[in-house]
Amino acid sequence: MKVRPLQDRLLVKRIEEEYSQRLDAHSQELLVGHVQLLLSYCQRFYGRQFTLRNHANLDVIARLENFLQQYFESDKPTREGLPTVQTCAKEMGYSPDYLSDLLKKETGKNTREHIHTFLIEKAKTRLLGSQDTISQIAYSLGFEHPQHFSKLFRSKTGKSPGEFRD
Repeated sequence: MKVRPLQDRLLVKRIEEEYSQRLDAHSQELLVGHVQLLLSYCQRFYGRQFTLRNHANLDVIARLENFLQQYFESDKPTREGLPTVQTCAKEMGYSPDYLSDLLKKETGKNTREHIHTFLIEKAKTRLLGSQDTISQIAYSLGFEHPQHFSKLFRSKTGKSPGEFRD
């Protein structure tokens, strides 16, 4: 039984009726109250999506990791640069904000943090598994400037890429 949509429509109807009537000293307070209630229902609905879909949410994490793995195994980093939150969300069929909210709820990290974590793990593997220069590794991962790579690497690991390699 779908009671909630009926109640929501009644709430919207009340807002419309109040707004269309002649305004008095209580009109603003009533309008604000109804709108706040409607927004509270919207927030509740939005939040429930994350708690009621746990199994499906775990699949999203796996799909994101799979996408990032394929992205970095291809030539896309050198052609297109670093993957963005927008790129990941589009690939997965979500809005960027929704994907970040979903990941944050499930893992405590948003989409950008997932990308950075994946990127740093790839960088560590390449730093330890090759003789490539740090600049070569930075460019191969999609960075336009090796300095940005070094700054991100240091912020995530506490060491420069050179210090990590040594």
